[in-house]
Amino acid sequence: MASVEMLMPKMGESIIEGTILNWLKKEGESIEQDESVLEVATDKVDTEVPSTHAGVLKKILVKEGDVVAVGAPVAIIETEGEIASSAALIDVKVSNPKEELLAAAPENTASLVSANSSPSEKISDDRFYSPLVQSIAKEEGISKSELSKIPGTGKDGRVTKQDMLSYLETRKSDTNHIKPVNSISEPKVQISISASDEIIEMDRMRKMIAQRMIDSKRISAHVTSFVEADMTNIVLWREKNKAAYKSKFGESITYTPFFVEAISKAIRDFPMINISIDGDKIIKKKDINIGMAVALPSGNLIVPVIKRADQLNLVGISKQVNDLANRARNNKLSADDLSGGTYTVSNVGSFGNVLGTPIIMQPQVAIMAVGAIVKKPAVVETPTGDVIAIRHKMFLSHSYDHRVVDGSLGGMFVKRVADYLEAFDLNTSL
Repeated sequence: MASVEMLMPKMGESIIEGTILNWLKKEGESIEQDESVLEVATDKVDTEVPSTHAGVLKKILVKEGDVVAVGAPVAIIETEGEIASSAALIDVKVSNPKEELLAAAPENTASLVSANSSPSEKISDDRFYSPLVQSIAKEEGISKSELSKIPGTGKDGRVTKQDMLSYLETRKSDTNHIKPVNSISEPKVQISISASDEIIEMDRMRKMIAQRMIDSKRISAHVTSFVEADMTNIVLWREKNKAAYKSKFGESITYTPFFVEAISKAIRDFPMINISIDGDKIIKKKDINIGMAVALPSGNLIVPVIKRADQLNLVGISKQVNDLANRARNNKLSADDLSGGTYTVSNVGSFGNVLGTPIIMQPQVAIMAVGAIVKKPAVVETPTGDVIAIRHKMFLSHSYDHRVVDGSLGGMFVKRVADYLEAFDLNTSL
């Protein structure tokens, strides 16, 4: 018999920790390799973590609600026979799990984790505070009473690392400003409630969305430009080819791939849209990764990302769009599917809306909303003069961060997207 540590796996770019939501197996139970053992929540997605080995779950090292760094041990599995790597062998008697958590954390995380803080330590209220949160509070000089007033978006209102970073950003501009506990925004508005009203508790994802939207409006100076595009060529091509497309590829083609393709081309023309801000520095992104907002059956919103969209043709983009949308609606997305976005598109037209003013996805600096495609009479230039014809029209709404994107760039970009949509070739082959 041998024992091996099960470690918190890497769950996507930039994710350095996760919150233990639920253990699916109990100590003493047998587990198969790749069988789901626990559920973990990150700031991007909830996911199940499979076992790395077959055997018996000998010891659970972290409790539900604990925040654990990527690479830290979460359980001990007793296996049959020898372990291939001697480095995986451990002493079942864990003498100091706090030190092991610190040692296993990534280098950029370990400095924030206090080895003297117990994972179950509380400060002054009834909320759990992870060692990472406590360490940030100590380094930033946040008192216990001040910490207790920071709203938490984690499970049971717990304060996450992102909550701390968001609070510190606000604290810099107003050192006397403190948010009320469990409040999404400030100032708090008094609500009158009657006996016939229904009180609905926000779920974890809705709290997270609410906090991020407020953070984005506070961080970015939002400006929106509008352009109307003639979608007639795309509408006619899709109507002509959608049956053949489904027969050939086994799935439908929506309008979203056309939007993603046009946006990708426009970003190549205007690369300063594909940036992020880091303090007083501008980070110009090499990859063009387009996020697409997907409405979930629960009513919440999630944004999976099409990686390097500019390197895909229309069919390749369509396959990515369908795959990500289907997995989003069936809660099958991984954290990596949601990370790395450099620009986002939101199809408000799918709800019958003709216009929208979307909020930027941080740390991006721009987002585009596409409205409903509507038949309209329009003036069309012909060799024999102008005529009025029925055309398929759609509004594009481009919200951008005026700190780094001026009106000229923001306006030219959305116009270029419209130009690419209007110039779609009716003779494009599948």
